Amino acid sequence: MNESLLSVLVVLLLLVSVAALVVALLALRRTTVHARRISRRNPASVPADLEGLRGEVQALRVEAADALRHLAVVRYDAFGDMGGHLSWSLALLDDSGNGVVLTSIHGRSEARTYAKNIATWSCDQAMSPEEEEAVKFAKSA
Repeated sequence: MNESLLSVLVVLLLLVSVAALVVALLALRRTTVHARRISRRNPASVPADLEGLRGEVQALRVEAADALRHLAVVRYDAFGDMGGHLSWSLALLDDSGNGVVLTSIHGRSEARTYAKNIATWSCDQAMSPEEEEAVKFAKSA
């Protein structure tokens, strides 16, 4: 190839590259300006279907607050001569700390089950250390 032809091709390639760079910068600027316009929109001008979805999400949050979402199980040996951690305390609480603690004490010949109401993360009745631990773990869950 001729040296002059090669230099002409290099110059043309350089011009095309500069033109592509200018087009890319203009497109980026347009996208950035458009994104700023979207972020500055008036919330009142949001489409009705989007507002409807926001209302539904809020209603679901209100419903979920009463769900028993804070759960914890503590297993232990109620009696020193038995192993296997067959006794347990289970805390079932909602977001406000209302719910129940269920406890099953496993002995050699029988198992007993107890239920205690929990209101705002505490109980009117005396709780065993394992029941208190279950409520504490449920609160942090």
